[in-house]
Amino acid sequence: ICLGLAAAAALAATLTGCPRDKAESKQAPKSVPVPVAVASVEEKTVAVQVQAIGTVEAYSVVSVKAQVGGELMRVHFKEGQDVRTGDLLFTIDPRPFEAALAQAQANLAKDMGQIQQARAALDRDRAKVNQTRAALARDQAQARNAEVEALRYAELLKRGLIAQEQADQFRTTAESLSHTVLADEADIKSAEETVRADEAAVKSAEQAVRADEAAVDTAKIQLGYTTIRSPIDGRTGSLMLHEGNVVRASSAADSPLVVINQIQPTYVSFTIPQPQLPAVQRYMGGGKLEVRAMPAGEPQPQRGVVTFIDNAVDQTTGTIRLKAVFANDAKRLWPGQFVNVELTLTIEPDAIVVPSAALQSGQQSQYVFVVKEDSTVEVRRVVAKRTQGSETVIADGLRAGESVVVDGQPRLVAGAKVEVRRPGRPGESPGRPGRLTSTLAPDTRRGWPSTTTASPARSPSAMIVSLPCARLTTTRRVSTVESSLTTKTYWLCCPLWRAADGTTIASGSMVSVSSTLTNWPGQSRLASLAKTALRRIVPVVWSTALSMKVTTPRWGCGSPAGRARTSSLPSPM
Repeated sequence: ICLGLAAAAALAATLTGCPRDKAESKQAPKSVPVPVAVASVEEKTVAVQVQAIGTVEAYSVVSVKAQVGGELMRVHFKEGQDVRTGDLLFTIDPRPFEAALAQAQANLAKDMGQIQQARAALDRDRAKVNQTRAALARDQAQARNAEVEALRYAELLKRGLIAQEQADQFRTTAESLSHTVLADEADIKSAEETVRADEAAVKSAEQAVRADEAAVDTAKIQLGYTTIRSPIDGRTGSLMLHEGNVVRASSAADSPLVVINQIQPTYVSFTIPQPQLPAVQRYMGGGKLEVRAMPAGEPQPQRGVVTFIDNAVDQTTGTIRLKAVFANDAKRLWPGQFVNVELTLTIEPDAIVVPSAALQSGQQSQYVFVVKEDSTVEVRRVVAKRTQGSETVIADGLRAGESVVVDGQPRLVAGAKVEVRRPGRPGESPGRPGRLTSTLAPDTRRGWPSTTTASPARSPSAMIVSLPCARLTTTRRVSTVESSLTTKTYWLCCPLWRAADGTTIASGSMVSVSSTLTNWPGQSRLASLAKTALRRIVPVVWSTALSMKVTTPRWGCGSPAGRARTSSLPSPM
């Protein structure tokens, strides 16, 4: 019932007001300056950037697997340890492989002996061939000489100069030497066949030696696989097998013993929309594109350069993948980490820049409130080129040195008088007031609700409401919508305090009724109120009081001699 009465009273107060409030408004000034915060339009050099969300990737990833089977004798590193190329990681039992190497070396030695014997036989048979050829040449010369002698003695026999016996003797000698030549030729052929057989034996022995040498090399390689070393500089992950386990020669489906990620340098992979690809290609052709990566919780960004543009656009997302390489000297980037990426395409000099908070969105275009020299505001349409961080680059509509409103726009219309507020405290937006005050005179009676208009607030603001009998100071969280006139109406749902004879009594709870009056630039307040009356919604929500103090003033509802007292109340909900 109380909340319904509060909502009804809020609606009636907004649409019709009360006679006392009208009397007070007649006495109020006609033009009250609106407190605002302003900022200057700057002309400066601005980087043209593309912002994205990236993922850190290892520069190189190596899955270390066993290439021979056996017992894992020792692990030479700790999980998560940094290793360098060539550092010893694992030792597998080498004894079976040492035995295999020894056997291969023995076979090699045996075959080396056989090849030496074959080569010696070959040399011996080649010498025999040479000797046989020399004997053949000698016998051929003797045979030719004997044939000449036999013919000469045969001629002498015809003349009767010698006896028949002498002629026959020389003929026999010639025939004997001829047979000796034939025998020498046969010996040469036999010796040559022996040489060819020896050469084949030597080749066979050489092949056996080569096979033995290959077996020795294989045994050495297998033995070398029993000591596993790091192939890259990087950081080790978790161990899959520990000392004492039996490993086997891994296949592609087997799990690795450990995974090493190279993170110095490292990659950051990110995607950009397809329409931005031509600009990236154009600026990349002119030189290196700088990239800044900001990990969460890190005070300083990491700097790198783009080294890779994918060869196809992802048709599902309409984006293309890029990679940037970072030195990562401080190891701030970690594989799998999400980072904010800023890709700097070029530097734009003489850009007109305003805080993004100055821009307002209208029904047709964006606009800003420009503060003129007579402390009034002008509604000016602008063309925003792009927004980077908390600043917006303006393509048209503003000049350097002009002042624009960055806080307090919901209460402004064209030509409104403004008052520049002092800078806010740390943590507040520039110029946001710390306190909103509504005060009644001691002898004035005013029933609830008490209405206070609040400017947009993102942090707790304070409100002071004075009553004839007591003073309430409460700090509340006030949330409003920018570009609107927001009225916060505080109701007394049930008795919150009673003050009598200088004594303060507090009880009950407090709720708040919120209503929003939209006031676009160029629209009269009367039209705004009329529209609000037709479609007004008054939500009733609980309000959290951060701190509260109730004071009974010296002037009060009791006797004039009443003393002022202060009591602290618990924060109501």
